[in-house]
Amino acid sequence: MATKLRLQRRGRKNYAFYQIIVADSRAPRDGKYIERIGSYNPNTNPATITLDFDRALYWLQVGAQPTDTVRNILSDEGVLMKKHLLGGVAKGAFDEAEAEKRFEAWMSSKLQASQKLKNKDEEAQRAAEKARLDAEKEVNKAKAEALAKKKAEAEAENNPVAEETVEETVEAAETTEVTETTENESVEPKTEAPANEAPAEEPKAE
Repeated sequence: MATKLRLQRRGRKNYAFYQIIVADSRAPRDGKYIERIGSYNPNTNPATITLDFDRALYWLQVGAQPTDTVRNILSDEGVLMKKHLLGGVAKGAFDEAEAEKRFEAWMSSKLQASQKLKNKDEEAQRAAEKARLDAEKEVNKAKAEALAKKKAEAEAENNPVAEETVEETVEAAETTEVTETTENESVEPKTEAPANEAPAEEPKAE
């Protein structure tokens, strides 16, 4: 019986995740399977993968053929590398201790590369967030300037009326002062004329 390592769809519309299964190559995609060895969720960043490493390695060693997507998953998880090293042990190229040492070195370099990629993604996210905040600040600044300009225009429209009112008040005050001054000039204080003095009597002749 030809067996394949492939994905089986699960989840809901617009949010699909997959089980990594061992199935007969003649079975339908979502039909009966022999064994479930992991899961793959591409909706997260990075994608979430769970895998039974030993069972995946076992099925590869007994001849199960992975699909392209499953092959990429197994390669990322190191299953194909471990199978390759065990093949070298079987041929007598090196012993199991050397194979394990090489596998550990490969996994270490793989993790470092993954960490660098993760750091790069985080830096890109921070840069994008900073750019978004800067753009938001510019928009808010433009809105504030537009509001201040509108307010200044409204005040400018109201100022002429206020100036006219002040001018009218000043003119009214000046008119009142002129009127009071005129009235004060018209009313003169009355002074009594001095009484005519009687002529001095001449001395009578004796």
